[in-house]
Amino acid sequence: MTSAISPAISPARIKHPVPAPPAARDTPPPHARAGRANAPAPRRSAELPPAHTTLICVALPSLAISSQQGQLTGDGLEGFYRAGRRLLSRCLLRVAGREPIAVQARMVAADRARFVATLRPVVDGGPDPEIMVERLRHADGTERITLRSSATRPLRLPVEVALGTDLAELGAVAAGRPGRELSATVHDSGMRWSSSAGHAAVTAAPPPRDALASAGLLRWEFDLPPGGSWSVELRVRADGGAASRPVGHGTLRPLAVAESAGDDARVGPLLRTSAEDLHALLLRDPAYPSDLYLAAGAPWRCGLAPAEALAAARMALPLGTRLATGTLRALARTQLLGTGRESGMIPGPLRDAGPHLPPGCTGTEATLLFPALLAEARRWGLPEQEVAELLPTAERCLQWLRTAAGDGAYLADPGPGGPLRCETQAHAHRAALLGAELIDAHGGPGALELRQWAEALRTRFREDFWVEDRGGGRPAAARTPDGRLLPHLGSAAAHLLDTGLLGGGLMAPGLLDKVQTEQLARLLGGPALDSGWGLRSLGAREVSYNPFGHRGGAVRVQETALAVCGLAAAGYEKESSSLLRGILSAAEAFGFRLPEMYAGEQRSEGGAPLPHPAACRPAATAAASGVQLLTALVGIRPDAPARTVTLRPMRGAPLGEIGLAGLRVAGAPFSVRVSRLGLAMVEEAADGLQLGV
Repeated sequence: MTSAISPAISPARIKHPVPAPPAARDTPPPHARAGRANAPAPRRSAELPPAHTTLICVALPSLAISSQQGQLTGDGLEGFYRAGRRLLSRCLLRVAGREPIAVQARMVAADRARFVATLRPVVDGGPDPEIMVERLRHADGTERITLRSSATRPLRLPVEVALGTDLAELGAVAAGRPGRELSATVHDSGMRWSSSAGHAAVTAAPPPRDALASAGLLRWEFDLPPGGSWSVELRVRADGGAASRPVGHGTLRPLAVAESAGDDARVGPLLRTSAEDLHALLLRDPAYPSDLYLAAGAPWRCGLAPAEALAAARMALPLGTRLATGTLRALARTQLLGTGRESGMIPGPLRDAGPHLPPGCTGTEATLLFPALLAEARRWGLPEQEVAELLPTAERCLQWLRTAAGDGAYLADPGPGGPLRCETQAHAHRAALLGAELIDAHGGPGALELRQWAEALRTRFREDFWVEDRGGGRPAAARTPDGRLLPHLGSAAAHLLDTGLLGGGLMAPGLLDKVQTEQLARLLGGPALDSGWGLRSLGAREVSYNPFGHRGGAVRVQETALAVCGLAAAGYEKESSSLLRGILSAAEAFGFRLPEMYAGEQRSEGGAPLPHPAACRPAATAAASGVQLLTALVGIRPDAPARTVTLRPMRGAPLGEIGLAGLRVAGAPFSVRVSRLGLAMVEEAADGLQLGV
């Protein structure tokens, strides 16, 4: 493998404010370790510690990861993190010498969790608790502990909080080697820890009566009258300084505050939670603070992942174009220049592609997504001046595509010499058609050549990638370099339906013909792929199917959302509606915070989707999928340069009446309602925006 296949992002170009441990599915190429030939290879844990049972509060670059019990014990991932370092790993509360009994833990927002516990101050005083303990934990490093009494008599209660930290990096914690807990010193109204890695401090208000450094122990004793309450607030800080404002809490929010309501009570919480998670995952380029983009997900991937950042920004376009602008600008600065075969690429690491294919290059996907996102952002209202500034980068991406494809009709990934993946051809075809429109709009050369190449790809793909069988055929997952077809059926085929938005509310043509598209719709809606909770990444009847395999059978939310939208746009609303209802039920089961993936086990009566223990939650593409799923019901197809917007709602109205308010089209608020009969009505729009036909 050469660097041309999977170039690494230069840290000099993009700095990751929150370092994340390399997950097994995203592997940096060998040249990314250049200059460390004598260094031992980093050890990896056999498996990541489970995250599915934790509550993850996110306001990047800060995290707070807790168990359902609410106590921070220092086990596993638990703790407060800042910029990828664990500032506090242990925060154990004892009241009257005993730990409260946990009764509930829940997320109240993307960056906050609430834990409730109870306590009987007198052991032999009957079965009813008399003290309720509430802990409100924020990702920004604050925790408020409140005790409320229901006793009929005054209580004198001693309270202890035992604190500790290892100041370990998240990668070391994930690998199971965080290091020993550090010795504390009494500092101000709390504790402080120091190591060569840095410093951390915890302060308390009100200050403790006693502080014992050897045990990291803070103590209070107070009188609690009948019906009274008492609170203490703990603040965790790096280097003893003040906390900086989370990126998503800035005054200029890049995503509109949209609302959804309708007959199905789940649509509102899904849109609200998706938007909150997107804001929680926002990062900014330190050298260009106005450029915001999304981290891939927490807790494992809290840095910039180009393909995921572009895909999520594209799905979130109904909430405005500012996120797309920041993402495109940040990644434009990473584009590889020069005259070699890498020239024009947006670099990215390799990614595991499942049991039947070698790893693919996320840089290839990102390079093809860049011009597609820019073209569609223009349709949603990105100003032409900003489009013009980013156009040279998009043109270099398209030139890389034509150079990498050479005289052939296909694009290898990783290449040259790699397999011809089905979804890579879909990405390339979309990039060529949308890129050609973009170039034409700004009077540049090369649009005709791109369209001709896309047409040739379309013609050959329909023959070369179709596997005939007794069931009516299927698209191949890939062609090997020697021409063999890999017929394995999985959710990656949904990318064939994601054709992209052209002018006048039209969708770009797809790689499949009408008969093949109808057959693909039947397969996507069939029991082998539709688990009842979403699309399996590998069909249940395929060799090596594993319901927990992230590309070998698990449900991947992003590809399910693509299938819902693509099927609806192609007119296959029965299959689209079934997938939509399934993923909406899964969202409800996950408290409307969709993970990036979950098990592809078949849905059963009264069952619930099985979480994947290593999935990011929240994840950028999953959160953005929530936005795309709901806007697919309305079928919004804007053309801001032409001052038109076309609506193609799902006529079957699978969720009944639905209204979306506060979206952004052509730079202004946009609200629309779809009736139970599937009829759409615009309720708010930019001045001069006309309804297309």
